[in-house]
Formats: sequence, C-alpha cells, structure tokens
Amino acid sequence: MLGSGAKAAKPSFVSYISPEEIHIKEPIEKEVNPRLLPGELLLCEASTVYKYIQEDGSNRGTYGKLVCTNFKIAFLDDDSASDDNEPQLKNKIVGENDITLQCVDQIYGVYDEKKKLLTGQLRKYPEKLIIYCKDLRVFHFCLRYTKEEEVKRIVSGIVHHSQTPKLLKRLFLFSYASAAPNNTDGRNQTVMFDTLEDWRDELERTKGNVKYKAVAINEGYRVSEKLPLYFVVPICVSEENILKYEGRGIPIWCWSCHNGAALLKMSAFPKEQDDSTSQTQKAFLDGIYKTISKAPYELLKTDDLSSSLPSLQDIQTAYTRFKQLFLIDNSTDFWATDVKWFSLLESTNWLEIIRRVLKKAIEVAECLERQHTNVLLIEESATDLCCVISTLVQVMMDSYSRTKTGFQSLIQKEWVIGGHGFLDRCNHLHKSDKEEAPVFLLLLNCVWQLVQQYPPAFEFTETYLTVLSDSLYVPIFSTFFFNSQHQKDTSTSGESLKTQSGPFRFLTVWDWSVQFDPKAQAFLNNPLYAEKPKPDRSQRKTARFKHQRQLSLPLTQTKSSTKRGFFREETDHFIKNILGKRIGKFINSSDEPPNSFREFYDSWHSKPVDYHGLLLPRIDGPEIKVWAQRYLRWIPEAQLHGGGTIATAAKILDLMEEVQSLQVKMDEEHSQAVSGDVHSVTLLRNSARLSSLFPFALLQRQSIKPALPTSTWKDLEDEDDLVRRDDEFVDLSGDMP
Repeated sequence: MLGSGAKAAKPSFVSYISPEEIHIKEPIEKEVNPRLLPGELLLCEASTVYKYIQEDGSNRGTYGKLVCTNFKIAFLDDDSASDDNEPQLKNKIVGENDITLQCVDQIYGVYDEKKKLLTGQLRKYPEKLIIYCKDLRVFHFCLRYTKEEEVKRIVSGIVHHSQTPKLLKRLFLFSYASAAPNNTDGRNQTVMFDTLEDWRDELERTKGNVKYKAVAINEGYRVSEKLPLYFVVPICVSEENILKYEGRGIPIWCWSCHNGAALLKMSAFPKEQDDSTSQTQKAFLDGIYKTISKAPYELLKTDDLSSSLPSLQDIQTAYTRFKQLFLIDNSTDFWATDVKWFSLLESTNWLEIIRRVLKKAIEVAECLERQHTNVLLIEESATDLCCVISTLVQVMMDSYSRTKTGFQSLIQKEWVIGGHGFLDRCNHLHKSDKEEAPVFLLLLNCVWQLVQQYPPAFEFTETYLTVLSDSLYVPIFSTFFFNSQHQKDTSTSGESLKTQSGPFRFLTVWDWSVQFDPKAQAFLNNPLYAEKPKPDRSQRKTARFKHQRQLSLPLTQTKSSTKRGFFREETDHFIKNILGKRIGKFINSSDEPPNSFREFYDSWHSKPVDYHGLLLPRIDGPEIKVWAQRYLRWIPEAQLHGGGTIATAAKILDLMEEVQSLQVKMDEEHSQAVSGDVHSVTLLRNSARLSSLFPFALLQRQSIKPALPTSTWKDLEDEDDLVRRDDEFVDLSGDMP
C-alpha cells in the first residue's frame, strides 16, 4: 500500500463533461438550517456550494449550503439532519462537517488552478476554497455554481472571522457561557487546584507535607499575576522572599517521590540585567539553594531547560514541517510523497524532539528515584517546558497520574493553574505568530508514546488523548483558552458578563458528557487497564516495602542490545506491515547519554514491567513512533480495513462480552448493571468492517489505489488492463469477510 511513490497511470478514456457532473448529489431542495448552540449567531451563508470528497481525487462530492457563525464554519447537505452513516465517536458540539473558528489553520483560494493564501481584504474572489484545519482535516469547496454576491459574503466572512486578530471577549467562549444554562454533570471528580484545600490534599497524598507548605500569599494576586492564587513552596522559604521578586527565583513544588525527593520548578530572572542587579539576584538565589539543600531536604540538582531542550521556536518549526506531511489534498499528492517519506519525516525533526523530551524526563526520574536528589527545573517563565517535563515525570513515576481522573487533575495542576499560556501558544486570537508553539501537543505526543508502549498501565486510551487534543480548539470550555488563572478571573468579573442569575461559570473540558454520550465515552476508557489492587491494612506495610524494591535498581550495568537499524526483532508487526513504512528511521543522536543514564535505562528495561510502578519509555531509534490515530485518521490510504489494533480490541471485547453474559446467568440480581456494561462494549462488533483508525474514520471511506505499487502494475500490464484491474480491486475490497 505504501511501497512506492510512482504516479498512477492515466486512463485512456477522455471525459467531455465537468468532474462536478459525475457522482454528485443534486442541489438540495428542502431548506436545511444549522443547529445553533446557545449564544451562536448565523453571520453569513451561501447556497449551491459543492463540497469535494477528498479521498480519491476524482472530484466527486455533494451540493449543500456553507454557513459561517460566530462559533464555526459548517457545511449542510440533505444528510446533515439525519443520523445515518455517522461516525461512531459522534461529537455533540462539533459535527463531521463543522470547523470551529479556532480550528482553522489556513485558507487558500484557487484562481485558474493556482492556490493562493487568503488573508485580509480580498480584491478577487476564488472559484474554489480550501480550508486546512489544526486537527489536520482538509475541506475543498467549489463556488463556481454559487451566486456572486453569496460568494463574496461567505469568503469574506470566513476569512475575517477565522483569520483576523480579535479581542479576548469576542471569543465564542463568552457568548456561550452567557447564554447556556449551567447544568453540567456534577460527577466530574477532577481536582481543579483552585483552592488551598486541594493543594493540601495533594501534599498529603504524596507525603510532601512534612517539608513543603501550601501558601495563600498570592490572594488578590499581590505577588504576581502570573502565579496561581495558591501554590506550594518549601517550608523554609519565607513570605518576604516570595514577595521580593514577584515570585521569581522561588522553588515551587510540583510533586514528591515516595523516598522524599521532590520535583520543583522555578521561573528564572531575566538574563539581560545590569551588574549590580545580577549580583543581588545571584546572592538571593544562592541563599535559597543553601536553605533547601540542608536537612531535612535532599541534595538539589538544578536543570536549566532553556539550554538542555529545544527552544519553543525550534518546536514550532518542527511541528509546522511535520503537520504538512498529513495535510493531504488528494490521493495523488499522498502517493507522490511516498517515495520521499523517510527523508521528509526525518527532516522535520519532530520525532527527535519527542525523543529528547522523553530522555530528559528519564534523567529527572533517575535523580529522584535512584539518587534521592531533589530536581529544580528552571525556565524563563516555568510555564512551558517545565510543564512538559514535570507532567511526564509524574506520569512515569506516579500510577495515580495514569488514571483518567489523575491525569486530568495533573493537567489542571501543572498546566491550567500552573499558568501555561494556552491563549498565546495556540494563537486563539490570531494576534502573534511569534508566541505560537505546540507545547501541549508535544506533551500529548510524549504521553502517547507511553500509552502505546504500556497499554495496561493507563486507564485511558489513545482515543482519549486524540479527543483531548481536538478539544484545544473548541471554545465552549475555558480549560484551554486563558493564559493564567488571573486572566480567567478578571475576564469573568466584568459587569457586562453577568447573566440574570449572577456571574456565569465557564464549562470545563473534563466534563466529557458535554461532547459525548455514554456510548461514545466508552472509547475513552481502556477495558484492559490493570487496575491497582487495594491491599488491606494488615498488608500495607509489606506492600510499601515491595513497592520500593520494585522501583530501586541495581548498580550493575546490563549489556544493551547491539542491534541497530530500523526494523529490529522486537519491533511490533503493526509497524513492520504498514505504518512502519511511513515512520522514518532515526539514528541515535550523536550526544551519547552518560553512563549513569544508560545504566539506569538498560537496567530497568531488563526487568519485567510493574504497571503500577516506575515506567520508562523506550526511546531508541524506531521506538519513537508517529501518533497514527491523530495524524493519519483523515487519510484513507493509511487505513487498514478490517485490520490493525482495532481488530484485536474487537476480539478482546467480544470475549469480555461473553464473560459478562455468563456472569448475568450466574448472578441474576446484578443483571441490569452488567447488561449496561455489555451494551457499552458492543460498539466494536463486526471488526472486519471497521477501519484501523476507527472510531474517527468512517466505514465507507476507502481509497481506490491498487494494493500493489503503481510501478509494479506498469511492469505487469498495459494501461487498459491496469484500469480494469483497478476496478476489480475496488469491488473485491467491499466483500472482505
């Protein structure tokens, strides 16, 4: 399927009718109106718009209406009102043909078959419109048959509302919160870390309350608007020191290891200072370091992430190149890049950045676990790469962070309350491209590496991570639309933003019932999660000692594998067969890790995995993989029909259903509860009809590319035979058992 980059042979038949006249649905006669959310307003619309179907490049499609609201761009056809042929993971807020304004990446117009980027005022209006989305969807609209005035309104409206800079309070987030009833699901157990009690509970959970304290000195934001209202510092740090430099130079607690060592972060002082100021600040830092290096604190190691990890600009550049590999206009473009895939992927440097970040997290884990040393992460604002490393370390070392509730609480603690600038880094307001960087996406890519390497260790699935990444661009949740807690608090306090029942409350993304019904939410939970058994009181001391033994590592070095190259023996068959051909091979970086790191890494990987203990990702060569579900889900050529990991999951869930049915017969009094669970796992039946990228890929989406490379067909047959054989392939694939 992915073996050649040769172009397909052109058929000899010549058509004298336009492509739009082939395989189309006639313009809809009945009026189809968009389903509007509370606070959503229809801004402009155009009828008789032709939407192309992307996958085969044949210009097939359907007519419909293109609309733009203050929330989304939507295409409506006669199927929009029906529930037939919908994806299994149906989103209640954003439909299959909906694009939120924040999800729009770039818009191109086609003039005489030439693409041109559309920004600002337009002098001439295009005959075709191409919208590239941040979730990697690509939409093609033909405007040839649309009235000229409607073309002007819809194109100008889409470009203006999705690409021009806007004020924060012009976001749909505020319109929705003002108009929507506040009836969210109260069962959400995510810890929000917006109260002093939440921080004290976290200190108690991690046994960090002996050496660290939660402080409320920033109430009213009198220390700094960049810091949260409440945070944790070493007990020995005085309030006077916290106030002295607006929180800069103060170690802020993130997490405590079972042995007492702690992970801390600190925002650095500006580097360009006069000599006297620099000397004063250096003396202040020396005093802080000496204070927290004394008993009862462990030794302290500092790590300046700005010098040991790629810059935000490097991360943005790498991701921009990387995502271009998946923004495919048509099948021809996809196959044209196939022969260059290895070099293109490697040249982006995206997977190498993921590898470097995971390696840094392992180094920090080694200091905490084996060396019993406190680690202080330093960054200019401590809200970007500090968030990435601190989150990864906790996911690797704390099994609670691998539960769904624990992971969501961790994101709240380190990112939302921790002050990551989601508004600027995601460029939601389109104000400055210089501030944009996919830092949170980098984290999710790193967590996905762990999820796919150790599935039983995580309560959530890769589908959960994928929909979480999509939620970055859904402006009805406040979670990913502010730069700090202060910005959110000041934005909600204005008199103009109060409803009749008082100040409104924003929704949180962690209430998944807003986006998905219970059936769809079943895809977010891992049915094979190895839940941690709860020992009784008589066993707790023994279990604690055993836990420490499992995490401790011998000092003897284990000989590492001498095998190198792309396909090693332990590489899984999934990559060997299909995706491996599109996942570039990477050479180990020239900076060979220190012996202590390699010893720690190899020694851990030589032992059986404890899914509730320390987890270290495999980072050598091809172990770092492309997150296929997120990046390839809209590309039919990359899908395995009736195969892939989803087919395996379907078989396992069939067995689970059978076991549950037996349980019903054995215990009738619990039949109702058990049958509810059975209902939630029957979504994956008939796996032969599913795509490997289910539940995002629709069942009917299928490429008509021949199974063998085009160059191979050319060698075997002439052009006419090739065309006939192509048709035979399509017919047979629809009858797969």
